[in-house]
Amino acid sequence: MTLKDTLKHQGLRQKLVATIKSKGITNEKVLDAIGKIPRHLFMDSSFLDHAYQDKAFPIAADQTISQPYTVAFQTELLQIKTGHKVLEIGTGSGYQTVVLCLLGAKVFSIERQHELYKKTSKFLPKLGYKPKKLIFGDGYIGLEEEAPFDSIIVTAGAPFVPKPLLGQLKIGGRLVIPVGDDIQIMTLFIRKGPKEFEQHEFGEFRFVPLLEDRN
Repeated sequence: MTLKDTLKHQGLRQKLVATIKSKGITNEKVLDAIGKIPRHLFMDSSFLDHAYQDKAFPIAADQTISQPYTVAFQTELLQIKTGHKVLEIGTGSGYQTVVLCLLGAKVFSIERQHELYKKTSKFLPKLGYKPKKLIFGDGYIGLEEEAPFDSIIVTAGAPFVPKPLLGQLKIGGRLVIPVGDDIQIMTLFIRKGPKEFEQHEFGEFRFVPLLEDRN
């Protein structure tokens, strides 16, 4: 794979940034990250013409690379500061992972599709991005050994909120998760105390399902 990022690509990215800004994203660091990341390199070459449209597209293992607006929306809700420890459930193509890295987060990311895990583990270092850890495993159980986290982001539709994820948040930490079956409601949980959570809902989104290990 040739890692080319041309002036044309850069120009298309700026148009994409303008699009997601017009949809209400205001966090400058998030917009800056979307403007920097060569999204076309995360997609199969047959989709290159579509790389900078504000749409989700298929990738390997029947998964998708999320719509840039959705990536920006979820990231903005996390309110990430440099040095924050962030758990990502669903590495996928690694696009969201890189957005988090560019915001200065220490990213731990879990992917349960082995094909994607292998591909993304090799690909991100080639681009010069190094999350703290990429893990092949079950996102439903989180990553107890690295908890607590400043924030947790789930990048697939969950029929329910996995309890371990709530338990692995710091007090004051934020979990952003799309909850629902066919259509998901983007939901934010803020941990207020050991057993107290504040919940906010942000409208409908569509995601591929969050799969649970059945072994």
